[in-house]
Amino acid sequence: MARGKTSADPAELEKLEWPYDWSPPWRSQHLVGHDDAEKTMLAAQQSGRLHHAWLLTGPRGIGKATLAWRFARFLLCGQQQGGLFGDGPESLEVAPDAPGRTLVDARSHPDLFHLRRSLNPDTGRMRAEIAVDDVRGLGAFMHMTPAMGKWRVAIVDSADEMNRNSANAVLKVLEEPPPNAVLLIVAHAPGRLLPTIRSRCRRLALQPLADETVVRLIGDYAPDTKPEERLALARLAEGSIGRALELAGAGSLELYREMVEVLATLPDLDMPRLHAFAERFAKRGEEANADWRSLNYLFDGWQKGLARQWALGAEAAAIVPSESGLNGRLLAAASLDRWMEAWEKVAHLLSRADAVNLDRKQTVLGSFLALQTAMR
Repeated sequence: MARGKTSADPAELEKLEWPYDWSPPWRSQHLVGHDDAEKTMLAAQQSGRLHHAWLLTGPRGIGKATLAWRFARFLLCGQQQGGLFGDGPESLEVAPDAPGRTLVDARSHPDLFHLRRSLNPDTGRMRAEIAVDDVRGLGAFMHMTPAMGKWRVAIVDSADEMNRNSANAVLKVLEEPPPNAVLLIVAHAPGRLLPTIRSRCRRLALQPLADETVVRLIGDYAPDTKPEERLALARLAEGSIGRALELAGAGSLELYREMVEVLATLPDLDMPRLHAFAERFAKRGEEANADWRSLNYLFDGWQKGLARQWALGAEAAAIVPSESGLNGRLLAAASLDRWMEAWEKVAHLLSRADAVNLDRKQTVLGSFLALQTAMR
């Protein structure tokens, strides 16, 4: 897209915001695995003492945003009052033909505010963070009289993307909560939020999905994925269907297999194989960038698995055949202090590679050599 120009096509803009093949949370029809969380929100609404701000926490991609949108849809479009005999709704489900439902799904409902990263008009790309300019209007919106019903609802997705200025702007809204207005804040790492934001919200922690649930959802959303690969993807994703679908779309299972096969040659690294593996990250372009993001996630997850095995003394099920027995052999070859030193070095290398424009291939080589050094 040319500098200084933006597309007016809503579908094109949405693709920039949601570059995935599955439905975005504002149009998702179902929420799986979080019945207790849904019941908690429903009970709060029916009690007549609904908290003005909710902090929905948990790992990325498990359904937090989908729950937020279900609750927003319920408040703005649902049948919230009791029936003839005082019986209220049993779920947050809203009929497809409910008044205002299509407006919410299109994010055009007058009583709805969606705070997220916006498009940079100079570059035509999504901003890296939620800037304070994106928050302008939230306070005024929350204090307006509802246009179509009883409630006004704002969704922040995600709070992790706010900078300090935008976080302070949201805090001001929380400090003076208006009546009949609800703020739903999605956060993947709530510990990074301002303590004053956390203290003013009712926290609802969502748990990772069970492997069997992720496997089933992969079959629903990515039916072309081979059945024998779905469990491996679920384990790599650690209970996140969003992450599992990203990994499947990026071919990350094969990347993980190659990574583990190189790790299996430690401490006498197979250098030709390592160089061939690292070479794929020397390229540039969207596909190479996707591989690089996957490697960062996969390497981090593998190191955490190694740490868990050291702490618990039990080996997790192998995701790929070459992983069987590998972690136990590596842990027996070096002390925990040496592994911790190596992990910190690898984490620093991978996290700083793009920030200071390090050569990705050399970063990968350095990461594996740091593990080799720990074993010698």
